[in-house]
Amino acid sequence: MTKRNRIIYWIATLWLALGMTATGIVQLIPVKEEAEMMQHLGYPLYFLTLLGVWKLLGVIVILIPKFGLLKEWAYAGFFFAMSGAVISHLAVGDDASALFGPILLIVLTVTSWYFTPENRKCTSN
Repeated sequence: MTKRNRIIYWIATLWLALGMTATGIVQLIPVKEEAEMMQHLGYPLYFLTLLGVWKLLGVIVILIPKFGLLKEWAYAGFFFAMSGAVISHLAVGDDASALFGPILLIVLTVTSWYFTPENRKCTSN
């Protein structure tokens, strides 16, 4: 892996980890705005706890070395959660500003996954 690719990987991964940690913590803390947003999107409030816990666990998995298969699951989970957020906001007619965060996290997820070093990937052995 080239130095350039390692730099891209770590920048994307650290920003992804920061974004997922921040949103995961906010979802675990009883914040009125988060509850209102979930209700606006039509989801039960317990989804906040589920999303928050899984995001924080996913961050741990993508940052630690090894565990390639778990990393694949974490990246997939991040992608599904954020693409689901985009679709949910579109379904309720939210404006484009509501899509910025989830789309940014999708881009960071795909970039981090794509540039993951070989020694951190899932092997087929």
